[in-house]
Amino acid sequence: MGITKLADLVRSAAQDAISYKEISDYSGKVIAFDTSIIMNQFWAATPQLSPLTGLLYRTLTFLEYDIKPVFVFDGQPPKEKSAVLKKRAESAGWNSTYRTGTTSSQTKECSQLLELLGVPVIKAPGDAEALCAHLVKQKKVDAVASEDMDTLPFGGSILIRQLNAKKKSEVIEYSLPKLLTKLDLSQQEFVDLCILLGCDYCDKIKGLGPIKALKLIQQHRTIENVVLHIKKQPLSWKYREARKIFLDAPQTQALELRWTEPDEEALIRFLCHDRHIREDRIRHRMKQFREVRQIKREAREKEMAAGHSRQTRMEDFFRVTRKREQPVEVADSSSSNRKKPKTK
Repeated sequence: MGITKLADLVRSAAQDAISYKEISDYSGKVIAFDTSIIMNQFWAATPQLSPLTGLLYRTLTFLEYDIKPVFVFDGQPPKEKSAVLKKRAESAGWNSTYRTGTTSSQTKECSQLLELLGVPVIKAPGDAEALCAHLVKQKKVDAVASEDMDTLPFGGSILIRQLNAKKKSEVIEYSLPKLLTKLDLSQQEFVDLCILLGCDYCDKIKGLGPIKALKLIQQHRTIENVVLHIKKQPLSWKYREARKIFLDAPQTQALELRWTEPDEEALIRFLCHDRHIREDRIRHRMKQFREVRQIKREAREKEMAAGHSRQTRMEDFFRVTRKREQPVEVADSSSSNRKKPKTK
């Protein structure tokens, strides 16, 4: 779920924190991927099939663009998230025990595939987005790619959404420093705002919309002060536990990120001999990968020789590449004149 209506609120109240880019703008960057998001996208598109082929093709495309991916898998979720996970299982109509076993098996297969592709694979101690954000703060990676907005309250300074293998797909980039400046909030105050909006780790205050929540935090600065000025709050509201999850860094050992060349023959054995995916398809895609990568490498070398390397210009990483229409107003559920927010 992420943070309820945070993306809408940012578009309305902090448009300057958003940039619109293309996949090629991230050449030379190290990007941490919340892998469960990618796997869920493939499962939703083809629920009866393994996500392995889609993950293979997407990863090869990232490598063709000289993007260095780091794939982070979820570990044991915090106990505060158990109610949300159970609700999601019931809504999806599957048995949580069975689904967990299936997911674990397919997660292991996806991890094996990525290792054969020569990219770093990390299992987080808890939620993947928390570790992804931590990697950004530690300057191990340049940004986080995830569809969930949780990365921002976890402290990830750059969040990328809609980064996929489509060449002309518009990528949305969020800058946390610009967001905090525009909203006039500290990181802890922003975390409290996200808890008020609604997160995975505790209940939210019913009837409190995003605009009202922002105004309350800007005025009173902490949830403790906010609750003194409102009538409703959930029973046994564990907002302090949620705040701690967002603000505490994951307990991890020092990580060394290494990328190697894909092992084509091992990939063929893994995908074709063991899982009966057509060998000619995989061979063709690997041949295409080598050719495209070589062409792009030669083009980048020419740019570097001409003194116009995109990789050495950090301002390119933060620039806005095109203008967008004016942001829509966010409907506040606490207002009597409620309007349905426009969606993209």
